[in-house]
Amino acid sequence: MKITKLAKGISLKRPLEGGNEEQLKVVRQVLTDVRTQGDVALRAYTERWDGYMPTSLRVTKEEIQEAVNALDQQLYQDLVEAAQNIRLYHEQQSRQGYRLELGDGSWLGQRVTALDAVGLYVPGGTAAYPSSVLMNVIPAQVAGVKRIVIASPAGLDGKMPAGVLVAAQLLGIEEIYKIGGAQAIAALAYGTETIAPVDKITGPGNIFVALAKREVFGEVAIDMIAGPSEIAVLADDTAFPDEIAADLLSQAEHDRLACAVLVTTSEKLAKKVAEEVEKQLEILPRQEVARASIENFGVIYIAETVSDAVEAINSLAPEHLEIMTNNAEAIAEQIRHAGGIFIGRYSSEPVGDYFAGTNHVLPTNSTARFASGLNVDDFVKKSSVVYYSEKTWQEHAPKIARLARMEGLEGHARAVESRGWKKE
Repeated sequence: MKITKLAKGISLKRPLEGGNEEQLKVVRQVLTDVRTQGDVALRAYTERWDGYMPTSLRVTKEEIQEAVNALDQQLYQDLVEAAQNIRLYHEQQSRQGYRLELGDGSWLGQRVTALDAVGLYVPGGTAAYPSSVLMNVIPAQVAGVKRIVIASPAGLDGKMPAGVLVAAQLLGIEEIYKIGGAQAIAALAYGTETIAPVDKITGPGNIFVALAKREVFGEVAIDMIAGPSEIAVLADDTAFPDEIAADLLSQAEHDRLACAVLVTTSEKLAKKVAEEVEKQLEILPRQEVARASIENFGVIYIAETVSDAVEAINSLAPEHLEIMTNNAEAIAEQIRHAGGIFIGRYSSEPVGDYFAGTNHVLPTNSTARFASGLNVDDFVKKSSVVYYSEKTWQEHAPKIARLARMEGLEGHARAVESRGWKKE
């Protein structure tokens, strides 16, 4: 990994992967074709890009049961326990509406209502992600969403990974479609003969999925435009180089465009971590992917002070941040911008990816400056409610009418006055 001095005031910005014109052109054509041709387009694009022609777009109950039978029982129990942890954490996020009494029987309120239907995209391709099923489905269920749909690409044999199907099965999800890419996003947004449209689409994917989500936004809601995975580690000389290297590579192996950054106050640690990364790369099964990530988007910054390091992390606003320093909890309080914060030696980022209960669908590309990870609020909407009694209306109608006329909206003023009060 490259090692460089951290200049004071430097802003660590990850290169933004926003797609190119050719990719956007492809995505727009896919969206148009699925919108106009429905299932025919879905099958054609699946054969073209995923390498098989689906006889049925929807996963059958028999396929789900076959997956359950095939999965190791210990792994099944691990998924069950992880699901319990994720549900417990997200249940704390549930919120009710409220009612504010104004007197004379008048009141204002907020009503919290779950979305009717959501589509959850689970990535495929170079890896299978049962954890993404848990992370997307459970907050939607906690929110009270009635219809939850999963779309995920199958392999060349037309089968989806057993882990993905088992994760869906243990959560009671049966509406699962073997489609991926931009065509899956189009189907969820517009609907086809087989797939009814949804109200919101969540879940990460490749650049074509990200561009498709951006294009359909407005037709449906989306959670975020998720870029390649990223991790930042903030460490001092109390940290262990081999552990930091392993954590950096845990994200680098996701994608050639993934980003792995270490910010440290220890030059000695920096050099040892760089050596460890190279050593561990040699024996990593996904070495080719991880090496490309490290070479292109991996860097170690040496900061003069912890304060400088914290400032740099806040400027980067990383998806994942690990803090391995003395007084790590106190330093964590100074972090304003990070999707997920992992404190201490034993809180390695994969703990949150799989088991602790926090959500691993997190903002990337420095959007943690203003965005949050996936949560229960993503699956509800809030309606304001107004009830004015006649007495409260009489008291406030003149004020409302004056405010309306100040803005030149005579119709608004007359709508208030039409209920009996007349200006003098």
